[in-house]
Amino acid sequence: MKNKNKVRQLVILGLLTAILLIMAYTPLGYLNIGPLAVTFNVIPVAVAAFALGPVGGAIIGGMFGLTSFLQCFGGSALGTALFAVNPALTVIQCFVPRILDGLIIGAICNFLKKKGAPSPVSSAVTGFCAAFFNTLLYMSSLILLFGNTELIQNYREQLAPGKNVFLFVCAFVGINAVAEMISSTIISGAVGTALAKAKLVEVPGKKEKAAA
Repeated sequence: MKNKNKVRQLVILGLLTAILLIMAYTPLGYLNIGPLAVTFNVIPVAVAAFALGPVGGAIIGGMFGLTSFLQCFGGSALGTALFAVNPALTVIQCFVPRILDGLIIGAICNFLKKKGAPSPVSSAVTGFCAAFFNTLLYMSSLILLFGNTELIQNYREQLAPGKNVFLFVCAFVGINAVAEMISSTIISGAVGTALAKAKLVEVPGKKEKAAA
């Protein structure tokens, strides 16, 4: 049984990695709007967190970080500009928020499952949190690592002149973050529900009810 579970987990990881790579290098993964892009790449991270927990979420989050870093070589205007400012900090900027995102949402999903939340609910909440924490962690690290650079100060003067950091972040992410949260909630909820119905994902809450 343990071997079967490991094989199933590896298959899910492999499929989600392949899907993420396809999305990252085709128009399926990004919708460019201004300096930032609406990214749908948080969805495989959310599905991994739902199916495999914090470790799976962190692994696919790391793959998301890798594709984001590779976008710095001409695929993303902001990423390319950040890499020109400081390559080492750009590596941190690309990887750490995405890995932490996977860990956090995996823990949230496990908590919901243990509380007996139905699969549609736990997977949809995981999808929403994936997009929310991705934006929160990415923007927090951007301000922390690059907030004092001329690049970010120029963006700040253009989007929120004379305003505080919070208003600048809101102006910077704008509708992009809202679109990510909505799409990730709906699609992750649907995929997670399908995985649960196909019995490819364990749902502890249901087992506990059945045993009772």
